[in-house]
Amino acid sequence: MSAAPGDFRDQIAEALTALGPAGWHRADAVFAMTISAEAGHIVYAVGERAVPMAPPESMLRIVREHRAVAARTARGPWWRLLVRLTDSGSPEVSHDYGEQPFPPGQLFEPQAYRSDLSAYPRDRVPVWLAAYIGHGDRQRRTPRQAAAQEHADRSGNIWATLAPNEFPPFPTMWARWATIAAAFVAAGSQSGPRMLPWTGVFEGADHDGSTLQALPGGRAVLSGGVWNAPALEAAYNEGAPLPNLYAGAPHWVCEPVLNPRIESGLLSFCYWWEAGHWYRGESPTSDECDTAVPGMWTADTVREIVADLVPVERGDRSGAITALIAAAEAGAVSRSVLIDVFGDDEHLDLDGALHQYLLAGLAPPEPAPMPAEEAVSRVRDYITGLDLDTTGYPLSQLTAERFSVGWMVYVPPPEGTVAIGRAVFYIGDDGVLEVSATVAPEAYVAEFERRFAERRGVA
Repeated sequence: MSAAPGDFRDQIAEALTALGPAGWHRADAVFAMTISAEAGHIVYAVGERAVPMAPPESMLRIVREHRAVAARTARGPWWRLLVRLTDSGSPEVSHDYGEQPFPPGQLFEPQAYRSDLSAYPRDRVPVWLAAYIGHGDRQRRTPRQAAAQEHADRSGNIWATLAPNEFPPFPTMWARWATIAAAFVAAGSQSGPRMLPWTGVFEGADHDGSTLQALPGGRAVLSGGVWNAPALEAAYNEGAPLPNLYAGAPHWVCEPVLNPRIESGLLSFCYWWEAGHWYRGESPTSDECDTAVPGMWTADTVREIVADLVPVERGDRSGAITALIAAAEAGAVSRSVLIDVFGDDEHLDLDGALHQYLLAGLAPPEPAPMPAEEAVSRVRDYITGLDLDTTGYPLSQLTAERFSVGWMVYVPPPEGTVAIGRAVFYIGDDGVLEVSATVAPEAYVAEFERRFAERRGVA
């Protein structure tokens, strides 16, 4: 952005002052323009209130004339103009040439910028904008396109590049990504990586970012974009071909698992994990992607990141952090392990941190003991929901008997009778409900407890 000439400052200040409501003390105006499209928005501060207004045609005319003057300079016309005026000073004016993406409502359709560039050619256009108006969906890869490309690559002897030392092995990388995400959440930070179901997400401060997508069968896809990647600069500003990021890729490397940057043409790398190895097409090496991924390169890197997020009063928690990383890599994180690292202060979000691990599948659920009343209620609902015959089995007499991980729920047999063939319901603390009328309760409970442990991944 750059400053504005004095005449314009006087004109825009006068126009904003004339338009301002009674009692205003600050005005913030934004104008977006090309030769074929324009938008403007003004917000006046009146006390504690914000009063929005649309700029009148007379004000837009002043701004258009100012842009026309800028078009005759060496840098050319700006695309956005930002003005701040107080009731006691001259305006602050900034010109925006697109160093950062334009916000919603101030970004026009691609054709508006194409027309503007045709009228006012430039030596270079910011990569994000050049991609916006010229990507032509060249990075899109639907499942159908992926299958056809896989066949074409094989027919043409185009194979992926083995990348053995680019990134940590996927299972390790997944656990470290989740650990960093959990640490940022525990500390209450709005930034940092995050976990979603089957997906790790990271967006850096400088528009670099990536996704790590876990897939069935132990496969994964890591893809994303570096804001100023040389390959994107060359493609969009110098006419070079876009790199074939999918060269040799299997058919399952396609849009549903790729970073959303494919939609704007700003994907700069794509790796996939298969059969215990990372592969890539014409992607750069990992050292050119490091700003777009969390710092999960080594256990020491992760330990340093987490340590910076631990409350200062906790002191050196290196040993506890090492144990947390090991638990994550073993898929056995618990709340107690998190407490060892961060403590249990009410200002910490340990529930959110643990949830990051749950989403990553690295924290076995820890169900609290189910109350007897709830166990009986669930069994009653199960029986009535299936409209089972309850003749001789009055539901009002359902009884719950506790065992280590749940309850046996049943109607006791009438006094003096033997409970052979009588249904017994088994409900675990995790809500799983089973029924048996033929196996002795002692034997059934032993098998139920074994299955419960398997469900939690601790068998």
